[in-house]
Amino acid sequence: MAEKSRVKKELVQYVLVLHDIRSVFNVGALFRTADAVGITKIILSGYSPTPIDRFGRARADFAKCSLGAEKTVPWEYVKTPTTYLKKLKTQGFHIIGVEQDRSSVDYKKIKKTGKVVFVLGTETTGISKTLLKQCDTIVEIPMKGSKESLNVSVAGGIVLYRILDK
Repeated sequence: MAEKSRVKKELVQYVLVLHDIRSVFNVGALFRTADAVGITKIILSGYSPTPIDRFGRARADFAKCSLGAEKTVPWEYVKTPTTYLKKLKTQGFHIIGVEQDRSSVDYKKIKKTGKVVFVLGTETTGISKTLLKQCDTIVEIPMKGSKESLNVSVAGGIVLYRILDK
């Protein structure tokens, strides 16, 4: 599937990669958040739903969640993001994975510098080890209650606002 919006390369500064996120509601909500914080491009990959179904029709369930953000934030679908992330790294992007990991740091300690890619993974198992290896930094949100994690769209919103709204 081709990119749905035209963006000059030099304007792409903040990229959000959504890999293997099953829920159309989570992806739609992340589009809406991406629009709010100034993400300049979203990459959908794996089995993440796109705003357009396999027959080329706009998805009503997607639009209901995103409130039209799929029309204001440029997006592209790639089967696997590995090659795409390598390309962005050569273009000077800093890749941040949002995941609980032994090497993760508190998301509040990260400062926005230059071009940034944020990677979010599946709701159940998170970002794959292969994609984590491509990240320059892995951040997590410390959990203070009895639950071990947040919904992917909630976690994405928290991290994106904290880092990009400075």
